[in-house]
Amino acid sequence: MIARLLGCFLLFLYAFQGIGQSPQTAAFQQALAHASTDTSRVLLLADLSATYRYSHFDSVQWYALQGLKLARRIGYPKGEGRCLSRLAILPAERGNLPEALRLNLQALQLNRQSHDLCGVARSLNQTGLLYFALDDFRPSLRCYFQARATYQQAHLNDISLLASITTNIGASYQGLALLDSASYYLRQAHDLTVTPPPTGWSCWGNPQPYILRELGRLQVSRGLTSSAVDHYRRSAKAAMPENDLRSRCRAFQYLAELYYRRQQTDSCVFYARKSLVVGQTLPFIVGVLRTSTLLADVFRARGQSDSTLKYMGIMLTAQDSLHNPHRIKQLDAIGFDEQLRLRQLEEERAELTSSFRLYALWVGLGTLLLVALLLGRHIYKQKQANQRLQHLNNQISQQKEELTRQRDTLGRMVQQLRTTQSQLVLREKMASLGELMASVAYEIKTPMSSVKNFAAISAGLCQDLREELAKTALPIDDQQLIDEMFNNLSHYQSRIVLDSQRAEGFVNSMLDYSSTGPAQRQATDLNALANEYMRFTYNDLRLKNRHFNTALFYYPDEMLPLVPVVRQELGRVLISLFTNAYHAVHQRQRQATEEEYVPQVTLRTRLLGEQAEIRVRDNGPGVPEESLTDIFQRFFTTKPDGEGMGLGLWVSYDIITRGHGGMLAVESKFGEYTEFIITLPLQGKSAVSAVKD
Repeated sequence: MIARLLGCFLLFLYAFQGIGQSPQTAAFQQALAHASTDTSRVLLLADLSATYRYSHFDSVQWYALQGLKLARRIGYPKGEGRCLSRLAILPAERGNLPEALRLNLQALQLNRQSHDLCGVARSLNQTGLLYFALDDFRPSLRCYFQARATYQQAHLNDISLLASITTNIGASYQGLALLDSASYYLRQAHDLTVTPPPTGWSCWGNPQPYILRELGRLQVSRGLTSSAVDHYRRSAKAAMPENDLRSRCRAFQYLAELYYRRQQTDSCVFYARKSLVVGQTLPFIVGVLRTSTLLADVFRARGQSDSTLKYMGIMLTAQDSLHNPHRIKQLDAIGFDEQLRLRQLEEERAELTSSFRLYALWVGLGTLLLVALLLGRHIYKQKQANQRLQHLNNQISQQKEELTRQRDTLGRMVQQLRTTQSQLVLREKMASLGELMASVAYEIKTPMSSVKNFAAISAGLCQDLREELAKTALPIDDQQLIDEMFNNLSHYQSRIVLDSQRAEGFVNSMLDYSSTGPAQRQATDLNALANEYMRFTYNDLRLKNRHFNTALFYYPDEMLPLVPVVRQELGRVLISLFTNAYHAVHQRQRQATEEEYVPQVTLRTRLLGEQAEIRVRDNGPGVPEESLTDIFQRFFTTKPDGEGMGLGLWVSYDIITRGHGGMLAVESKFGEYTEFIITLPLQGKSAVSAVKD
């Protein structure tokens, strides 16, 4: 929370003070003010510090120290390495190269420990600049090429870093007087900065001023002074929008040196003073040293002793800061210690590798010897066993083949026998049931027809008798009593007619079901057919088990038209589905532990476009999910042994799909419900338009 308030305070402060800002500074200040985590805050402080790299060293130090404190407090080595790398900039620019090298090496170690390849590449690049500042170009090249390899290995997208490394390589080759190599790398770096990257420049800004300056030095080395002057001026101009005081200082310094060699002292003094002012603002010790030396030489040649002493004082102060022998020894000691540490690590690694190889060799030899002994013993025993078992093996192989053939033959015969037996039993049961139902239906149909006819005749006679009595004058009370009796008698006879018709419907359904004639499609009212078979099956089960009860729910679709179906075949399917539903709820009722369980069977019909749908749902125990894919297979059943052959659903599926061109599906949730769905086609416009009355 404190760090966030600090970021907001800095954003407010620098909204009024544009001191030393680069074009990237404002964006990082805003991001810092809205940072949500400490780790992101550390990295933003390091990047914000880098935006002041060439413009305001105090801000570099302040932001880097804040990030370093926060990184160490939260234990974040990646952020600690980034911030130490930023702090190493300050002693390098102020001439304290040993301190800069020490900080860079610490940052490099932290970068490698945290696998921060971007930080590793940046630390190596900065270490190369320290050697470059002492005109020691070969170690600087080693550092630069290591930084470039790390950049490529990590597939980084920081164009500023890549352009800076490439420019440093070209500048080092120029220091070694390898001008072709220098030109190659400097041109590569310049091409990288021609157009801004799609994601914008990183916190290090656009390195174009530095690249143009080094290209100018290359032109000087080739004797192209006019081109060099043009590059220096372009460098100073490009440094303005970036607020790159260091590049401006260098560009003015190189212009002053060029004019000094051309003996244009006025221009030399003009640009040298501009360079000195900019260099002291940072302060940039190397630039201050070279510019003050140049001014001292110019004024000495002019005989202006006051100015000469002034600039010689500045020169001696900068020279002492940069070329102090004690600090150079410190720099050599640090480099030597680092090389010694790396050599010791390499020797320890080589010694460890050698020991590991030796131990592995001895272990391998021992293992091979043990394996050889065990293998020899095994081979000896195997030979003895083979001699004993050779004769038996042939006999066993022959017997095995014979037994295998007999087993396969018997298995096929048993399977065929079971299948045939099941089919025969089912057919026999179905035939017996059909004959029984036909006999019962014919026996019931005649008296039911007589009851219906006599009831109708009685109703007519009652009407005639009422009319005759109406002609006779009777007392009003007697007349009302007789009318009431005739009304009750007519009502009872009407009920007899209706019940007779209903019983006759059941009889017709039984006859359809038991019919053995050729199947013919008939325009059928599915609502009435399904309702009849639901109640017919329920009453049949009630006769077998008087303790069985269930709630029946019927939801017909009144818009359902007459559908051409084979009534007896569809009746078989409905009986099978209703029987399964009643059996399921009865099974759950017997096994249920909950007292509030109520057995329920629901029948629902719907019109779905060009199809008719019948749904039979029960709230029984449901079907396990692993059994749903096999439920319509032949001989599959979920009933206990002896209660079902496993052919009902298979036959029903065959009747609906092959006989009627429809679909039979099942939905179930184990422990809650099972629902069978019959989908039948309406077969053309004629069937759809034949809506029942």
